[in-house]
Amino acid sequence: MSTPEPTPSATERTPLLASSGETVDNEGAISPPAEPSDGLRRVADSLPLSAWLVATIELCERFAFFGTIGPMQNYIQNSRDDPLRPGGIGLGQAYATMVNQGFLLWCYITPIVGAVVAEQYLGRLKTIIHSSKIYICGLMILFLSSLPMAQHLGASFSGLLLALFLIGIGTGGIKANVSSLIAEQYTGPREAKRVLESGEEVIVDRALTIERIFSTFFLFVNIGSFGPFLTTTVEQAYGFSAAFSLPVLVFLIGFVFIQASKHQYVTRPPESSIVFNACHAFWIAIKHKGNLDYARPTYQAEEESESSPRLPWDDSFIDDLSSALSSCKIFLLYPIYWAAYTQFLTNFVSQAATMETHGIPNDIMPNIDTAAVVILLPILDRLVFPLLRRYGVPIRHIDRIAMGFILIGASMVYATFVQRTIYAAPPCYHRPRAPDCLGGAVPNQVSIFIQAPAYVLIAASEILASVTGVEYAYTQAPRSMKSLIMAVFLSATSVGALLAMTVSPLTVDPKLPWLYFTLGLENFLAGAVLWFLPALWVGSRYLPLA
Repeated sequence: MSTPEPTPSATERTPLLASSGETVDNEGAISPPAEPSDGLRRVADSLPLSAWLVATIELCERFAFFGTIGPMQNYIQNSRDDPLRPGGIGLGQAYATMVNQGFLLWCYITPIVGAVVAEQYLGRLKTIIHSSKIYICGLMILFLSSLPMAQHLGASFSGLLLALFLIGIGTGGIKANVSSLIAEQYTGPREAKRVLESGEEVIVDRALTIERIFSTFFLFVNIGSFGPFLTTTVEQAYGFSAAFSLPVLVFLIGFVFIQASKHQYVTRPPESSIVFNACHAFWIAIKHKGNLDYARPTYQAEEESESSPRLPWDDSFIDDLSSALSSCKIFLLYPIYWAAYTQFLTNFVSQAATMETHGIPNDIMPNIDTAAVVILLPILDRLVFPLLRRYGVPIRHIDRIAMGFILIGASMVYATFVQRTIYAAPPCYHRPRAPDCLGGAVPNQVSIFIQAPAYVLIAASEILASVTGVEYAYTQAPRSMKSLIMAVFLSATSVGALLAMTVSPLTVDPKLPWLYFTLGLENFLAGAVLWFLPALWVGSRYLPLA
């Protein structure tokens, strides 16, 4: 079945797109439509069962992904005989960070391939199913390579790399398509009048429903992201093999779910040659100084000879490409955001290992981010944003993203303060856990809970920058290119991981404060550019999201 494209409509909340009759200035402010909607309240529709199923499947996948990532820094960094934080391979902080950042880079490059496979060959649902099979193989290899027998044979590191390679392929096929698949499950009209059980007549708004779908989806993602809470706790009590077995079990539940319900989903069939045609059109544009109009069949018909080859697309395809390019402009800044965001999965864990943990695992702290998202998201979505709009305070799409950049910058600056506090504390001061300081068995006298505000700031930034980015990627993408543009958005994470790897020389004592300060400054500058120069990134057709 095919799904109608989300249609713009004005809403009581700030709309996703402009409705007919609205006017837009260069910064995305909107004027009300010429014709009022009879004063009826606009509401989101109830979500179809298939949308809840897709959200549940993604919950299981995110549990497996983050449940695997949670113990990974300790597993790679520390040796099995570490006196304070036993690990598995023992490569040290810098190499552990490089491997983890490389894994994240790989996981967010592969969505490009996943999008191509879905858009041209298999469709979204089949791509997700086949990618899940590869994902399961990767999880099984990770579990087997962490067993004591594999460690004695020296196969743990090679098994780890193979497992991360396969998990990355599976992640790419799923992540590029699951966000679009869940939005496709709603097939209601643009708007429709409905009488509620209370007797109130309302307008059911498609734009609000799509927004509700993404908010629900993101909430389920973050519930699944509690995986590290369990895996790190199991790691401390029973070891890494037991910890890595949990993602296998949970992902298998999600796989059974999608196999059992695969006939219930609304899904659009693949369209052939989208990517290859796009590359061909871009090549024509490059040969004509970047002008895509030269790739229009109507232009070719007017300017070229009859012997010229016929182009396998129409003018509307070129319009879609132009729209896609405009949609992707704002993604150019996201690598700066993700370079900072990935620190809570890597160097924050290592930072916690140098402090007093009061008996809890040092790698359990990232769950504060997940808990904060689950608490803050409904508060912002249902209380804060509606209250601001009621008082006439506009919440533009660009404003939310800019604030997300600023908040994660503040998180990095706070991490700088935490690191300096660690260096000022006994017994090892600026060389925490150094082998020549009490054998590396005693942490510096700083409580691990001093990290908590950094995680809360990251969570708030994630709601503003990440959720808005995913919603933007879907709503602004042409219908034929939704998975592809979603993959481009996700690929900004891989570039962010690469950017984080470029500052890896700073992941050694006593240079770590400069790592966090550099990433914080970059995000402050990016947020300022978005805030004060929005027209550079958002054209007049791109409107506020809320």
